[in-house]
Amino acid sequence: MNPLYRRILFVASLGLLVLALTLFFQGVWAALVITNLKASPAIPWAVALMALFLWLGWKYVSGKWRPRSTAAARRRYLRASRVPGRVFRWALLAGALALVALVGYWIVMFQLVKMPGNRLPDFSRYPLFTVALVLAMAAIIGAVVEEAGFRGYFQVALERDFRAPVAIVISSLLMAPGHGLTQGFVWPTLLWYFFADVMFGVMAYLTNSILPGIVIHGAGLLIFFVLVWPADQARRLGADGGGDGWFWIHTGQAIVFTALAILAFRHLARVTRGARARHASGTNSPVERNLASRENSAIERMRINSIPLPQ
Repeated sequence: MNPLYRRILFVASLGLLVLALTLFFQGVWAALVITNLKASPAIPWAVALMALFLWLGWKYVSGKWRPRSTAAARRRYLRASRVPGRVFRWALLAGALALVALVGYWIVMFQLVKMPGNRLPDFSRYPLFTVALVLAMAAIIGAVVEEAGFRGYFQVALERDFRAPVAIVISSLLMAPGHGLTQGFVWPTLLWYFFADVMFGVMAYLTNSILPGIVIHGAGLLIFFVLVWPADQARRLGADGGGDGWFWIHTGQAIVFTALAILAFRHLARVTRGARARHASGTNSPVERNLASRENSAIERMRINSIPLPQ
């Protein structure tokens, strides 16, 4: 088979596998929660069981256990690299600013366009302790599985063959079916999720790690679970009298925090670029070695694809 076709087939197969595994983990969690809440809501055993399941999955995709022949590749594709403190702080700041902007956009779009929203179960009948653990675990599962699968494995594979912006866009588009299955295939929802996924993809690329994205993704899901989505059904379209003062406040929130997030991400890019430049000039600290890992990407591609290196 032509090497190009073989590579395309590999990337496409990996993307479909990542999407299927993401939906599988979410499906297992949904089944466990439903069973738990019906059988014994006072004892949140589903949380403990899912935590164990998630931990085992994380250990495997990060290179643990057999087969040893794929351990290095699994670790590399996961991209769960340690991030220097300064880079991690700037990534969290940029992600938090973007998250505030995304909250504003969600609320504004809900008042401009008819959207189905994300209908959450009625947790008022269950113990507060159980509800808190269930929501926290749901946020962790969504963050870890999506970041590991899409910003880790799939985007890393794409970055070997495409420029970073193209890889980020393709990875974000592939996530659309998963979002559509849970929240409806309506263009405002899919567009919002596309920009959110692009933000996480940029963060993973700039930091060369999915760890900052997991933190921001998990925090964002928890905010939406607790504060945003429960209020969706009470929001009214602007044409139906929903365009009150809060609409304009959230519009300003979205615009201002978008500008701040862009500035923060630009600074994050300068921080990581500066670290790579210092590494190239002879600085060999762990910080620079971590951020400069892409400098040898061409050699890495040839080695991974078993192409003999030039003598």
